[in-house]
Amino acid sequence: MTRGVLVRAHGGPEVLEWAEVELPRLKRNEVRIRHTAVGVNFIDVYDRSGLYPMALPSLLGREAAGVVDELGAGVKSLAVGDRVAYTSTTPGSYAEARNMPADRLVRLPDAIKDEQAAAMMLKGLTAHYLLRRTYKVKKGDPIVVHAAAGGVGLILVQWARHLGAEVIAVVSSDEKAALVRRYGAHHVLVTPREDLVSRVREITGGKGVPVVYDSVGKDTFFASLDCLRRLGMMVTYGNASGPVEPFSALELSKRGSLFLTRPTLFHYIATKGELNRAARELFEVVASGVVEIVVGQRYPLADAARAHADLEGRRTTGSSVLVP
Repeated sequence: MTRGVLVRAHGGPEVLEWAEVELPRLKRNEVRIRHTAVGVNFIDVYDRSGLYPMALPSLLGREAAGVVDELGAGVKSLAVGDRVAYTSTTPGSYAEARNMPADRLVRLPDAIKDEQAAAMMLKGLTAHYLLRRTYKVKKGDPIVVHAAAGGVGLILVQWARHLGAEVIAVVSSDEKAALVRRYGAHHVLVTPREDLVSRVREITGGKGVPVVYDSVGKDTFFASLDCLRRLGMMVTYGNASGPVEPFSALELSKRGSLFLTRPTLFHYIATKGELNRAARELFEVVASGVVEIVVGQRYPLADAARAHADLEGRRTTGSSVLVP
């Protein structure tokens, strides 16, 4: 038996239950991990609320770091005692221990601490594919980053600046504005006090930007489209304010033949080779100091409900970590 955060019915943070759960026997090519740190993400909120339907009852959580405790048959790539981290398509990291396929784990280098890893596997690999694959940011590109003081946002700000982009960061408070300036944003917009579209047009001399990274969703979608230059790309990768409602594709045409994508991390790391390459690049920029993984909040694993309430209430900065 182990203990974890269980959801028996969809709803608010109050539905999260600290309970004993039984781990199944290890299958071939699986390992058992003892978690040392667990990441908190908005996708966990979507799973809990039912926006992303899942079979219930279920544990929550999509990323964690820990130590290999036991090997299943056929595992050759790992050993008991190895430090590892992962992000998973299947919820289950909000627990003291978990079984995972060995080929979905990444061994941690000494330079990466457990809390860093737990806070960046989903968020950092997301930043990697957004900047390096969905739209390959180039030196001199002005870019818009929504929710820039959040877990993914702060990584995007730092990494994009390192790549030579001119970063326009969008936040919801003066406190968060000060934070993103500290981490390298060239311009900071505090909404709704400042008008997003007019400020972006002002900053870019009326041209607009080649790409917008928008994790907010419904509330910012059309304003984000209006920030783009001709042939620009709208990357909507989250639903913090709710999913984008259906709209006519002509909205893209009349704004300059725009491109729209709704990417998902797990399509970008579907193979072991893709996962390893992305993780290697992520670990390099973190270990070198180019990107700092900011753990703004720590909670006991049993207090996950408070972590969710703080995240949804926009009371967090950087990444949040649950500690078993």
